Amino acid sequence: MKFTLQHTDTKSSARAGLIETDHGTIETPIFMPVGTVGSVKGLHFKEVSDDAKAQIILGNTYHLYLRPTTDVLHAAGGLHKFIGWDKPILTDSGGFQVFSLSQMRKLTPEGAQFRSHIDGSKHIFTPENVMDIQRLIGSDIMMAFDECPPGDSDYKYAKKSLDLTEQWLDRCIARFDSTEPLYGHSQTLFPIVQGAAHRDLRTRAAEHIAALGREGNAIGGLAVGEPTEVMYEMVELVNGILPKDRPRYLMGVGTPANILENIALGVDMFDCVMPTRNGRNGMIFTSEGIVNLKNQKWSKDFTPLDPNGPSFVDTRYTKAYVRHLFVAGEMLGPLIASQHNIAFYLWLVGEARKHIIAGDFAEWKNVMVKKVTTRL
Repeated sequence: MKFTLQHTDTKSSARAGLIETDHGTIETPIFMPVGTVGSVKGLHFKEVSDDAKAQIILGNTYHLYLRPTTDVLHAAGGLHKFIGWDKPILTDSGGFQVFSLSQMRKLTPEGAQFRSHIDGSKHIFTPENVMDIQRLIGSDIMMAFDECPPGDSDYKYAKKSLDLTEQWLDRCIARFDSTEPLYGHSQTLFPIVQGAAHRDLRTRAAEHIAALGREGNAIGGLAVGEPTEVMYEMVELVNGILPKDRPRYLMGVGTPANILENIALGVDMFDCVMPTRNGRNGMIFTSEGIVNLKNQKWSKDFTPLDPNGPSFVDTRYTKAYVRHLFVAGEMLGPLIASQHNIAFYLWLVGEARKHIIAGDFAEWKNVMVKKVTTRL
């Protein structure tokens, strides 16, 4: 993987760059639609790629390990071939999912023992086998196995968690560096900065990871319960330490406003389930504000879903019609809203990139943040 930093905004830390992988080039800043089990929920990949202009998607190691299993993925020739996606894929290590199973898992220095949320069967994730699983999945970008502590973790817990994460990171790197890709394309490993909301722990983690010199780095454990202002504080702190010539990935974030503010702080890559999850519940994000399509006020609004929207659904369907679909329980409603939201998120980061290159990102961002947080 190769990262080229092309432009940096003069009034913020926003950056525009290129990430080159064997499955294609990614223009940053970028949003990655979440394809947890090998699908962006409810959407065809043609729509995700051609209509929404997605350049990379995300899969999840925990879920793919359980279903369809690595045996199936290996037999298929990797996740790309299994799902019919020929662009880059990033896989989360599954750490967040394992640790969200707080009543069904046990942490040891060796790894994390857990029970499947599907059938209760027992499994263990170690730094070594998580690297092996991601080799079998065949993602272009692999994530280190870490513990994701709650955002409000006290200092003692956060320090113990970071100690474990750093021990596991060393083992992830050793395993990754001693193994080879399986499907003829290269893979890269991103370490993850943890430390909850404690400045000295975040500093320690970022300095440790910066010294490793990997091809890209991630920031985890934010947007997990801490106040938004704390998230921005931690991102600014960490990005002041992580190398400027490597991409920075903020995991699991977030709202359109969160994304814009974190781009201004120097983040290059994002993912979040919000576009599809909120879309399935009738909420769409637009350049003029947030629309709850289930509200009665839209029942006779025959204007386009989003007259300025980038997707074909935005001008083909009206707010009244899509509201009707939700009220009637018709599955097309959630699909249209999800398609719109994915396309909007990709449009938003694409516009951010244009304004970074043009030199007026900071001014544009301040206007857009107000718009995208307005409830219509």
